[in-house]
Parts: sequence; C-alpha cells; structure tokens
Amino acid sequence: MPARDLVIVESPTKARTIRRFLGDGYTVESSQGHVRDLPEDKLGVEIEKGFQPTYIVIADREPILQRLRKLASEAGTILLATDEDREGEAIAWHLAEVLKLDQAKTKRIVFHEITRSAIERAIANPRNIDMNLVNAQQARRILDRLVGYKLSPLVWRKVAGAPSAGRVQSVAVRLIVEREREIESFVPTEQYRLRGRFRTAKGELVRAELDRRLDDAEAARAVLSKLIGATFTVESLQTKPGKKSPPPPFTTSTLQQEASRRFGMPIRVTMQIAQQLYESGYITYMRTDSVTLSEEALAAAGETIVELFGKRYHNRRQYQTKVANAQEAHEAIRPTDFSRRTLDGESRQAQQLYELIWKRALASQMSDAELERTIVTIAPSHNEERFIAEGEVITFDGFLRLYSDQRDEDTESEDPSQATLPSLAVGEQLFPEDLWARQTFSRPPARYTEASLVRKLEELGIGRPSTYATIIGRIQERGYVERRSADGTTRDIQVLRLRDGAIVEETETEVVGAERNKLFPTAIGNLVTDFLTEHFPDIVDYQFTATVEEQFDQIARGELYWQTMLESFYKPFEQRLGQVIATAPSVGRRMLGKDPETGEDVYVGINRYQRFYVQRGDRFANIPSAEQLDALTLDRALYYLQFPRVLGQHKGGQVVVAFNDRGPYLEWRTETGRRFASLPAGLDPATIELGDAVSILEHAESNAQERVRTRNIGTTPDGKHVAVGVGRYGPYVRIGDEFVSITADQIETITLEQALRLLEEKHQQQERRILRRFEENPKALIVQGKSKPYLQVGRKIYWLPDGANYEQLSLDECLAIATPAKSRHTSRRKK
Repeated sequence: MPARDLVIVESPTKARTIRRFLGDGYTVESSQGHVRDLPEDKLGVEIEKGFQPTYIVIADREPILQRLRKLASEAGTILLATDEDREGEAIAWHLAEVLKLDQAKTKRIVFHEITRSAIERAIANPRNIDMNLVNAQQARRILDRLVGYKLSPLVWRKVAGAPSAGRVQSVAVRLIVEREREIESFVPTEQYRLRGRFRTAKGELVRAELDRRLDDAEAARAVLSKLIGATFTVESLQTKPGKKSPPPPFTTSTLQQEASRRFGMPIRVTMQIAQQLYESGYITYMRTDSVTLSEEALAAAGETIVELFGKRYHNRRQYQTKVANAQEAHEAIRPTDFSRRTLDGESRQAQQLYELIWKRALASQMSDAELERTIVTIAPSHNEERFIAEGEVITFDGFLRLYSDQRDEDTESEDPSQATLPSLAVGEQLFPEDLWARQTFSRPPARYTEASLVRKLEELGIGRPSTYATIIGRIQERGYVERRSADGTTRDIQVLRLRDGAIVEETETEVVGAERNKLFPTAIGNLVTDFLTEHFPDIVDYQFTATVEEQFDQIARGELYWQTMLESFYKPFEQRLGQVIATAPSVGRRMLGKDPETGEDVYVGINRYQRFYVQRGDRFANIPSAEQLDALTLDRALYYLQFPRVLGQHKGGQVVVAFNDRGPYLEWRTETGRRFASLPAGLDPATIELGDAVSILEHAESNAQERVRTRNIGTTPDGKHVAVGVGRYGPYVRIGDEFVSITADQIETITLEQALRLLEEKHQQQERRILRRFEENPKALIVQGKSKPYLQVGRKIYWLPDGANYEQLSLDECLAIATPAKSRHTSRRKK
C-alpha cells in the first residue's frame, strides 16, 4: 500500500476544510500557528554575527511537532500548505527546519481560496519555499524585536508609567496624539448659511440655499433685509446626466473600514471572523491589498448577476491596484462561490461580514447607476443675490440595487440638494415660505476611528494588510490609546429669520464634540510620543517608517539583502540610544515646589498603572485624569494631598471622601464590603460633612437597587432583552441567556452598546480557545485550557490524556478515553 501524502497547514479549521476535498491518499494536519519564535526572556538576536536570530520551539508546540515528525517520516510527499503570504511562508520554513524535512520529498503549495479546484491546482503546481518572503518576515520580526527590546527599557527608565515601546505602534500613536492636539488648538470660525423654503403655484416644495456663505450676523442681516418684499423667479435650469460607478471589491483595509462603519465592528474582530470564513472555504484569502479578480471569478460573478438581475445590470470590469508597494499577487476578497448568498449555522457577525463581502464583490461587476442632476438658480427681484437648488434622480439603479456605498462617518454633509425637484420652468414664480440665516461654526478635524486610522496608515505607506489589526489592537492594549465615546457640550446658535417683513432673532442649540467609538490618546500616550519625537525622531517619522516598509517589500522581491537592511537601521539607532541614555532627562514626574508647612518637596507624576498622583514625602494622593500634568500648580497639589479624608463612622463602618482618575467619590468601608458613590457636582470634597455623605451613599445604594430591579437597557438586533443585575458573584449584564460581569460603577451607567461590546469580547475570548467542533454534536468542543486542551459537552468537562490526537478522533472516541472533571462544587464542606 503506497504511503499517504502529508499536508501541513497552520489552522485546525483549515485542516478540517481541506480534508473534505482530499481523498484517502492524504493526511491533513495542523501546526496550530507558528512553531518557533524568538525567546521571550532575552533578545534572541546575535547582532555581531550578522543579526543571526536564535529561534526556540514555542512551549506548547512540542507534542504537535512530535506527531508531525512521525507522520512526516511515514509520508510519501510532504506538502507545506500554510497561508500565501510572508507569515505563512515563514511558518512553512520553520516547519521544514525544525522537523528536518527531507527536501527531496517536501514541496510548498499555495492557494488563495480553500476550494476543491484550488487545492487540486496547488497540488499539481508545487514550488519550493520562497526564501525572499521568509527573509522579509524575518527582517520585520528581528527589527521589531531590536527596537522593542532596546527601546522599551529606556522608555521605562525615562518616562514614568510607560509600557513597552514598539516601532510601527509608536507612529500610529503619534498620529492620534497629533490629531488630538489639532483639535485642542482648533479655533472655530463663524459663518452664516442663508437658506429658503419655496413653494410653486401648485404647492410643491423647493429647498434652496444662497450661493455664498456670509461672514457674520451683520452680513446676514444685510442680505435678509434686501429680501424683504422680494418676489422670486426661476432664472435658469441646468439638467445633465451623471453616473455613479461601483467601488472595487474589498482589500483588507477597505473591508476593515466598511465593517467598522456599518456594524461598528472592531478591526481585530473583523479579521478574526474573516479568518474563520476563509478557513471554512467561504471567501478568498483575507490579507490582500489587491482589487483584481481572477478570470474564473469574473465569469462566475457575471453569471450570478444575469441570473438575479438581468443582462443590463452586468458590466464586467477589472480594477487596477493603486496601493503603493502592493504585496503578493493575491486576489481581492470575494466569495468562493457567488451562488452562496447567505451562510447557515454561522454567527450573526459572520453572516453580516460574508453578506457584505458577497454584495461588494458582486456589485463591482455591475453596471453604473445612471443619474439626472438638476441645478436651479432662483433670483429675487431687484437683487443681485442668487439661491441654488439642486436635485438628483436615479434613472437606472445599476449596482445600487444591490450595494449602497454609505457616507463616511468622519465627514459632515454640506450638500443642500434634495432627492427630487418638482417640474420647473424658467421665469416661473416661486413663493417664499421661510427664509432664515443660521449661524454655523467650522469643525475641528475628526478624531480617528479604528477604520479611519487604518486608512491613514495605508495612505502613508505604513503597515501592510497583515499588520493593521495588530497595530490597532496593540496601541490600545498597551494603554497608549483608548477607544471610547464622548457626550459633547451644548452651545447656542443664532438664527435670523424673515417673518412678516421683519428680521426676528431666535436661539437654537447644538451639541458639539460628541464622539462615538473614537480613538483618544491617554496621558502616557502623550508623554511617550513627546519623548520619542524629541529623542528618536526617525522612529516616529512617517516617511522613515514608510521607507522601512518599502525595504521589507524589496527584500520580499529579492532586491535587497535582509542583513544589509538591518545593518543600515541598527547602527545609527544604537548610537542614538547611547546618547539618550546618557543625556535625556526623565519625564512624567516633576517637582512643583515645597510644602510651606512641612518644607517637604511636592511632586506630580504618573504611576505604573498610568494614574496621576501627587506626592509629598511618603504621602501619595490620586488626582483626576482631567488635570494636566504640565499645568498643575503647587496649591492644587496641596489641595489633593489632604485626601483621602476620613469623615467619621456610620453603622460600624468608616466613611471616606477621596479622588480617583474620574474625580471625587465617597466610600463606606464596612466588614461586609465597600460601597461607593460619586460626589455630586457642586459639593466640595474638602468641606463635605459626614451627614451629607451618608445621605448621598444611602441614596446611591437605594437608587442602584431600584434600578437593578427594573432597569432594562434595550434589546439586541435579534430581539434579546438586555438588563443589568447584581447576583451572588457581583454586578452583571444579561443578554438573553448569557451573562457578563461588570463593575459596580457600571450598574447605573452602562449602555446597550457597551453591553453588547462586552458580550462580543467574551465571545472572542471563548472563540480563540476553541480548537475543534464536532459536527455530530454542536455542543461538543475541544477547548484550550490553562495547561492543556479539554473536551466540553454542554456544561460538562472531560480531561483528555496527554498527547491525545483530538483532531482525528471522533466524539465517541474522545469520550471513551477522557476522564470527567470533578464539579467545582463537590469539594465544598457541608455545613
């Protein structure tokens, strides 16, 4: 009997999908990702020996490697089928090295979709491992290790409270810091927009706007005055055809941006779901900067469009990739089967993302939408002013029948046009129903969302499809940036309205500065950015970082030797490192002066948890994050140093007023626990007395209990109720039948959006731990535990013996060799 061929991939899901397409002559196994990496506890790079890396086997991969060695020794041919990018090429090379695979019988196969035909083509056209791609990945990994390992200790020493520093991440943080400072320094300019509502003789509505902006209220009054008693006629009509073309199919970055805009999906979640869709065989490879489609895909898309919408809706087109330094020759992201419109049995988010990819890819091959645009000029009598009305009518919907390109959330629509205009004629009189001039203010630049930050990084040539999600995630994990919302503030807006021949002043209000899911720099993000900008300008320079990315691309194309590239970067970096260690002062802590009563020095600083504090001798006090470190005065610091302040005893517990990063709060410390309440605005923590504090605490507790009993915070899109509660293990939010823990201060403040995000994060954590699902029982899972995998069936846990090949065993076979785990409750003593 001939030996079976061994196919090695990096993912258990990908392995299961490929097994469906290959017959008995193949064994398909997973390496479960990278098998080797640089060590965590040391540099792992021999700089003096040409930047030679020292790789070690990742701790939990040895049992996997033992099995792969055995299978490789028995195999006829070994096919390394890891992903078709630099990371996948590196995994294939590491496997070949660590398993000591026989080159004569080892081949590399690649495909950008997991379908039967793609797998068969790949097997029929094997190649060798591309060392140029491997070296490009090695160069990035080593460079990032050198910068992180050498720079982080310096940043820790020089910037109080700083987490570790990274190369590309520091550039991304700089973008956010600079945008925040643009917003802080922005001075709005005032203008007035003069608009009108007119009626035809038949009573049809026409909306129009003055063809220029007015500088101030005085100019607005002057124009309105000239319009008193005027008659209005149509002076001219311009009608011209137009068209709207479909956007190209998705690349990695455009998929991340659109999923964020439409679904509020974090970048990392988008990539995790896209990875699952790819490995399950539903879409093509999801890390790509190409917008081209294969001939096979173009034909399949055309057939589907004609079948669903008719021939007029089909317009075959091939898009050209415009991104500079586009990497490997992947296709755009598309479905593997255009006839599969929806997915069964997948999560709601997976279905949403798949349908978005399906629509976008199909729409890219559809006809333009045809429009008719009309511009009407309206002239008041005896007046040089002119009003403009614009209308747009879709005469053929084309691709819009399937896919509408939503407006970018970061732009403010200023278009006064209406969807349609009534039939009008030159010389026709229009009757003014309302004329008004509204005060407007220019807006500061918008803060970045995760999606718009990816777009900016791509514009600058920083990062690549495989790194965007990591960059966005890491800057938040390290505390340099936080993703949050802001309520904004209300301001008055003046409106001048023409009413009964007179100009009337009115006041309206608008909310400014309201933000939803935007990226804000933290205090430590500002400090580290300033430090790196001053002392390591190249590290945070946009053009320099883009040039480094281009050098990685040159290595991948075989145009640059990877060690030469590292040498050119590292020598000046090392020299600068030594200079900064010797000369740069520490930041993040400064002396404010001496306490006039004690003579002790008083400092303000930021601690390792990125919380602000003031210090006098061995006494520390927290201060709110709203305070500015560089603006805090000695008097203000001495004020904070009187806290926490004990107010007295109440029912056997101590009542204290103190500050945290959010502001002043009250705390009631008893033997049974601690209860908190925010101090209402207008009350001074320095003068509040025990009686008032007790009243506030009791009212807050009563309020919280009442709210917990009755507070529903909404429903999910699929109709599940979402409510807040407090159970035996503390506060929680319940979504349908699922529970997520929350903190005490979230009981009254948590929103529906925040609750759904917490559940999403819980699902992500759970999903990352799932190693295998069983088709015969959806409730049965192989889950990665703290020390080893285990079998979970519903709520029951079973321990698997060490080295058990859970990927090949059936559920019954797993149950036969598994040991039931003891219930967590069985060890409790009876009372």
